[in-house]
Amino acid sequence: MINWTQITGFQWDAGNARKSVDKHGVRQSEAEQVFFNQPLVVLLDLKHSQEEVRYHALGITDENRYLHITFTLRGGDTLIRVISARDMHRRERASYEQHQKDSQIPE
Repeated sequence: MINWTQITGFQWDAGNARKSVDKHGVRQSEAEQVFFNQPLVVLLDLKHSQEEVRYHALGITDENRYLHITFTLRGGDTLIRVISARDMHRRERASYEQHQKDSQIPE
């Protein structure tokens, strides 16, 4: 999977960044926040991984906005390149919230 200790930053394509803002209202800074907040759920995107390995990330921003990020790795797997960022759909949010419950440590 992903070696998070090797990630050094983000790489943005101007078209993808513009699409995330114009179409989905998600700023670059919001999309990046998801990778620093817990929990972060990352799944392999098998459907779109023919030419490059792609992932889906489900997470929250600093303002508790629930986002779905599609991304790939570049720069020798050291840079996260966001392909798209949007609000989670209802089922994605339910799955994310269930993951939150399942990963909580009992008191």
